[in-house]
Order: sequence, then structure tokens, then C-alpha cells
Amino acid sequence: MTPEKLQSIAFKWFETFNNKELEKLLTLYDDDAAHFSPKLKLLKPETDGLITGKQALREWWQEAFDRLPSLNYKVTSVTANGDRVFMEYIRTVDNEEEILIAEVLDIREDKIISSRVYHG
Repeated sequence: MTPEKLQSIAFKWFETFNNKELEKLLTLYDDDAAHFSPKLKLLKPETDGLITGKQALREWWQEAFDRLPSLNYKVTSVTANGDRVFMEYIRTVDNEEEILIAEVLDIREDKIISSRVYHG
């Protein structure tokens, strides 16, 4: 896949996430996609930070959208090559300190098969 195609998936990810278009966001993912996040580990310790499958992603993000209606990601950098996209962005939520985030998307056949979030 070309770097441009990978980047277009990443920018579609930001658009759908920031617009809270959950079902459109989920179309970017493989049915068995895995997602790791320190926030998951903190808020749902039983997951050890890792969830798999679209239903688990749907539940996680719906909870986040409900809990944090002002949640928004400001893109600072998107780099792509091979089958991977490295994204950097700033997490903003009203009345909370901004958090610098790095996230890696592994993509196969135009679908995200895994994502890993790192906080700065």
C-alpha cells in the first residue's frame, strides 16, 4: 500500500473520531482488530489495556464519547510506510490538561488490524 493511501486512512480516522461518527470509524477496522491503550488499562484494568474485535471497540469508544463529549484530537504528524502509520496528536478535553499521544496503526488490505496508543 502506498504511503498516501495509508495516510488517507489515518486522516479519515481522525475525521470520524473527532466527529464522533462511531459506525464510520469502525468501518476502518478489521472485524478482529486489536487495540491497546494505557487509558484502557487504567479505566478497565481487567483488559490489561488490550481489547479485540469491533464490538469491544464500539463499547470502548461509545463510553469515551459519552463520558468526554469535548474529546478531540489535534493532528501534529502522520508518517506512513509499508503497512504502518505512525500518528502524533494532542488529546484535548475541556477542563483537562492536554496530552501528547503517539499511535501506531497496522493496516492490511485497507483495514486497521491493530492499533497501539502511547502517552507522552
